Amino acid sequence: MVSSLSKKEGQKKDKKQKDNNKELYRIMYVFCGLFLLLCGYLSYFLVFKSREAINNPYNLRQESMEKKIVRGKILAADGEVLAETVLEEGKEKRVYPYQDLFSHVVGYSVYGRSGIEQKYNFELLTSDIPFYEKLYGEFMGKKDPGDQLVTTLSLPLQQAAYNAMGEMRGAVVVLEPSTGKVLAMVSKPGFDPNKILEQWDQWNSKENTESVLLNRATQGLYPPGSTFKILTALEYIRENPSAMEDFTYQCNGIFSYHNAEINCYHGKSHGTLDFTSAFAKSCNGAFAKMGIGLSIPGWNRLCQAFLFQPQLSFPLACEPSQFVLAENAPDWEIMQTAIGQGKTEVTPLHNALIAAAVANGGILMKPYIISEIQTAYGATIKQFFPSVYDKVMSTEEAEMLSKLMAACVVDGTGYAAYTDKYTVAGKTGTAEWEKQKEPHSWFVGFAPVENPQIVVSVILEEAGAGSEYAVPVAKKIWDAYFMRD
Repeated sequence: MVSSLSKKEGQKKDKKQKDNNKELYRIMYVFCGLFLLLCGYLSYFLVFKSREAINNPYNLRQESMEKKIVRGKILAADGEVLAETVLEEGKEKRVYPYQDLFSHVVGYSVYGRSGIEQKYNFELLTSDIPFYEKLYGEFMGKKDPGDQLVTTLSLPLQQAAYNAMGEMRGAVVVLEPSTGKVLAMVSKPGFDPNKILEQWDQWNSKENTESVLLNRATQGLYPPGSTFKILTALEYIRENPSAMEDFTYQCNGIFSYHNAEINCYHGKSHGTLDFTSAFAKSCNGAFAKMGIGLSIPGWNRLCQAFLFQPQLSFPLACEPSQFVLAENAPDWEIMQTAIGQGKTEVTPLHNALIAAAVANGGILMKPYIISEIQTAYGATIKQFFPSVYDKVMSTEEAEMLSKLMAACVVDGTGYAAYTDKYTVAGKTGTAEWEKQKEPHSWFVGFAPVENPQIVVSVILEEAGAGSEYAVPVAKKIWDAYFMRD
């Protein structure tokens, strides 16, 4: 009997011990899991978020870095200095040799930061010179020279775009479609970053309505006007595969559907049109008719694939473009949307990317603006390479759109871009935005058609018809590119 009780007590003790062990294991598993999560977050932070945190203007670590390192240079693709730090009367001064030519893209570094100066602040305040030089500098009380950035920007193309715009407000973006390299980016009105300290209050005053500090190329949202017909045409072709052969429209200057009307620009009557001539002549009536028959969910999917709504993957601050069209949208809104009006808004950079996808056989590349990080002595630390967003259309679809855009230049609204020196494909846009004011002038396109090398996107605020104002600007940029020595 005693033996039996002892056995039971032993079993109870064993069970209790096992239960206690289970609790300990559970606690251990929980702590192990929390430890792994912490390690994972720290790894994520170090890889993806640390530089963002350091670049935050409120991060005091920047001050300690600036005390030890002279801010590095920013260079054009050919090595020309776009920004550097010099000593004047024993004090460091950030100097921008080209004044307002690169102001928005390079940015400024006092009163906060913008542009490349802001995004790559960490790299510019990092020094990768040899250790013995750092040791010597520490001993001598000298700052280390910071790493320098080599951009993808072409000085001749930047100058050509700047000069072509003249005194007009707006923006120009120039891309290499096969890689996504940004070759030029101009926003006007500009500012001289050398004069930030003197002019800051004036540029930020309520009386100043010019928004000179705004980079219109990436942050300016505009109705795309008829440049959006590139996407309307693509969706129509997808839903009507024989459209290129079968589509016909008789234009008398006005398209009426139920109680809604769409006028062609200045009420012009285009007569009998097929699909190609409707695109080339930019007939609003023909595209309004197309829009009425389109699948709104399909249209939305197309625009999402072309990066409307999401944030663009680009180093500089960007506003996301918008395509808003509900399934129960009224007829007038559908018709307006089809011709690039309605609630649709796009940035000049985004419009350049759409044209670049056509030029690149349907493959949309991620835009980038830094090609290399170097030591202060020019040794390569890191290189940046092209990367793909997605294949947003088939090769056949890209070829069809390319033919339509080529027709626009050869025998349509983009004729001012025509030359016998090289071939051009493009699309004009005249974007109405406010009554009693002149429309914005758009043009997007690429050249040469048979082997696209360069994409240009132009927006001129309140300039008038795209065919009259934006197209000549783009042509001057292509001339500068193809006529170079």
